[in-house]
Amino acid sequence: MHENTIELDAKNFQEEILEHDGTALVDFWADWCGPCRAIAPTIDAIAKETKGRSKVGKVDIQTHPQVAAAHGVTSIPTLIFFRDGVEVDRIVGVAGKGVIQQTLADLSQAA
Repeated sequence: MHENTIELDAKNFQEEILEHDGTALVDFWADWCGPCRAIAPTIDAIAKETKGRSKVGKVDIQTHPQVAAAHGVTSIPTLIFFRDGVEVDRIVGVAGKGVIQQTLADLSQAA
């Protein structure tokens, strides 16, 4: 995991994402998921590029299934975008870097 990406679990999700003022991206993934591994470098790059502007976190659904269930994640990879702790968008499946970046940029401008 990249140093700019937050490893999220049931204990820190509330504080890191739901109580965060600003934009956040959460990647729900699992180690056995090929598409999840394929987009991991993209998520890590976005975390580095948006450091200080948006939080980027990852939830391993195999280790923390309760967090995935609480957010209605039934397929992975799922990217959920939050603004001020509220889900405002989601992408299910693999998405290109440009799409993810644009979604975060749109949320930042709307904030």
